Amino acid sequence: MIDQYIEFASNHWMLVVAFLAVTFFLIQDIIESSMRKYQMISPILTVTKLNSGNPIIVDVREGGEFKKGHIADATNIPLGSIEKNIGKIDLHKEDDVIVVCQSGMRSGTACATLTKLGFTNVYSMRGGMQSWEENKLPVVAGKK
Repeated sequence: MIDQYIEFASNHWMLVVAFLAVTFFLIQDIIESSMRKYQMISPILTVTKLNSGNPIIVDVREGGEFKKGHIADATNIPLGSIEKNIGKIDLHKEDDVIVVCQSGMRSGTACATLTKLGFTNVYSMRGGMQSWEENKLPVVAGKK
C-alpha cells in the first residue's frame, strides 16, 4: 500500500507539492484567524452595522486616496500616523470600529494597532474600498 503512495508521489510530484503547499497555507490561515484579536467583515455586513448601530468607520488610506472617494462619515487616519492621531477616535474604544483601506491589506495592520491600543470591537472590512465599490455601495468624494 505504501509503495503505491510512493509511486504516485514520484510520478506526480508537482501535484503532491501543490497539495502540500495548499494544505500549509490553509493551516496557516486557520491559525492566524484564530489568534487575531479583530474580526473580518464584508461590505454588506458593514452596511447592516451602519444601519442598525453607530459604528465608527476609520479609513486608513492616504489623504489623496480618501478624497477620491470614501464611505460617508468615515474618519481618515492614514496608517502611518494612526498612533499619533488616535485622539480622533479615542472616545470609541468600546464601540464597533470598522477599518477600511483600498484593498484590505493595510486595514489588518491598523486593526492590530487598534486592538493593541485598547479598542475591543475592531473589524477589518474584507476587500476594502475596492470591494465596497464593486458592490455598488455609495461613495462620497471630496472633503478630507
